[in-house]
Amino acid sequence: MSGENNAEIARTGPTGLKFLRKVPGDMVVAQSCTPVHIMEVAKKLGVDEEHVDLYGKHKAKLDLSILESMKERKLGKYVCVTGITPTPLGEGKSTTTVGLCQALGAYLNKATIGCLRQPSQGPTFGIKGGAAGGGYSQVVPMDDFNLHLTGDNHAITAANNLLAAQIDARMFHESTQSDKALWRRLVPTRNGKPYLSPIMLRRLRRLGIDKVDASELTEDEKSRFVRLDIDESTITWRRVIDTNDRFIRKIVVGCGPKEKDKIRYTGFDITVASEIMAILALATSLDDMRERFSKMVVALDKKGNAVTADDLGVTGALTVLMKEAIKPNLMQTLEQTPMIVHAGPFANIAHGNSSIIADQIGLKLVGPDGFVVTEAGFGADIGMEKFMNIKCRYSGLQPNAVVLVATVRALKMHGGGPKVVAGLPLAKEYKEENLVLLDKGSCNMQHLIKLALKFGVPVVVAVNKFPTDTDAELKLVRQKALEAGAEDAVVADHWRNGGLGAKELGEAVVKASQKETKFQFLYELDRPIKEKIEIIVKEAYGGSGVTYSRLAEKQIANYTKLGFAKLPICMAKTQYSFSANPELKGAPKGFTIPIKEIRASVGAGFLFPLVGEMSTMPGLGTRPAFYDIDIDTKTGKVIGLS
Repeated sequence: MSGENNAEIARTGPTGLKFLRKVPGDMVVAQSCTPVHIMEVAKKLGVDEEHVDLYGKHKAKLDLSILESMKERKLGKYVCVTGITPTPLGEGKSTTTVGLCQALGAYLNKATIGCLRQPSQGPTFGIKGGAAGGGYSQVVPMDDFNLHLTGDNHAITAANNLLAAQIDARMFHESTQSDKALWRRLVPTRNGKPYLSPIMLRRLRRLGIDKVDASELTEDEKSRFVRLDIDESTITWRRVIDTNDRFIRKIVVGCGPKEKDKIRYTGFDITVASEIMAILALATSLDDMRERFSKMVVALDKKGNAVTADDLGVTGALTVLMKEAIKPNLMQTLEQTPMIVHAGPFANIAHGNSSIIADQIGLKLVGPDGFVVTEAGFGADIGMEKFMNIKCRYSGLQPNAVVLVATVRALKMHGGGPKVVAGLPLAKEYKEENLVLLDKGSCNMQHLIKLALKFGVPVVVAVNKFPTDTDAELKLVRQKALEAGAEDAVVADHWRNGGLGAKELGEAVVKASQKETKFQFLYELDRPIKEKIEIIVKEAYGGSGVTYSRLAEKQIANYTKLGFAKLPICMAKTQYSFSANPELKGAPKGFTIPIKEIRASVGAGFLFPLVGEMSTMPGLGTRPAFYDIDIDTKTGKVIGLS
């Protein structure tokens, strides 16, 4: 770091990283170290060059063939990092995940890999900033992590929008052509005979037409084959872009003169809200990803039957666009602990966890004595619940421990402290000792400890330390955590001290992970849709019941009829309260959850009930983060990213 002197340096870490007494901004810290070549990180994990696709010096993709090469190797310990219900400022889950990994790897000498979601560029340039961690617990290069990385999000954008384009194109062509014309154009002649591609033969089988020779189809069968008859009012598939842009939330398409007035209203979501992103995170192989793509339901036909990506003939093309994106990205922390960064699904309308494939590879690489630490988005009532009930259900993996991140600041808010608003100074209650607010608000943490225990997994509370926290406050948080059944509650100062600041936390996690677990889901899949929703509301949130709109009732009946009732549930609600009201803090009881509507991500493999309005396209504020982002044209270094 330029301009530093020995008086400013507090210590030098085991990898040579210099820790300053006064922690600089995240970008300055990230650029103060020179990451080792990513191949060196891979070799320390025992990864051969044949399984590594380099993207420059400091990032790489891991080929899926690596799993076959390690199929006999036993799995490591699996740790899920989650958090209490956060303030709008966030409570440091990503920073804690990175700090814990650095502690386990650099200071406790455990084979360790961290798994994080790849952030969206929308929030990076908006108000939230990046998601590489902070202080001396970061993934580097931080600018690569937060921006394009290896292009996975761009691949998702391309795949999603290809499908969107085909929906409109197919409706257009069906509306302007006869059955014979459609047949002639859809089924080309090869070697003098009509040719049906494999994806077309699959459509015939779904229609109950057991024929492989196109010349044998009757006129009625040809008509059924060529006409999807999409009911425009039921289309759920929207275009996406990885930018916060409020003005394309609702748009009109088909206005051009050559589209013959085939006008309809639609809109854009942000890329990470795409079902393709959720599928990337839940797929277990290339075959599984293609199969999930084929099942994506984009609309209903005029008879109420599901119309899928396979019906539209696009499954194979989507898989080709995503063939590189399914390979996880290998990076490193400031203290050279390996990190796998892969997928970044929304944590409300999707399950908010990094990919199953990343965890699978990590658990094999570290071996039975090692650790994989993976982060679940939002608070434990949302991200951890979905990690357990959705991600673990599809992966077959079971966690050995949960780390619940808590802050004195957030617990005071839950105890009735003044409203916390991003961009505004904190009230004095958050800067001065206040044991009354802290004691009252600890109910939020205690509820979530008990929720994790319902899954049969031991809990360690990580108290993410801030400079204004007092010894008495930190002691009280630990007391309340132990009373609720936590194995331990440890103060962690990894933002300031990197892995050393989380060493005690790492020791507690190692100890908790040795315990025998009795893992279980909150619900079984064969229960009715309503019953699964109500179990989540009562067991995970502490609510008393659920109300359903007429639309939701109709959708439940329709999904049951279509055969989707056995899918898991992915609740889409506010992250700022257990209830549907973001202003209701602490651990409220007796509330009901109103279900406005229920949507189906059949390819990803879940139903997601909407609790109130859920924005899938953020907007830019008055002063977005990009005002501070620039580049030093002489050095090529990024400035102002956080």
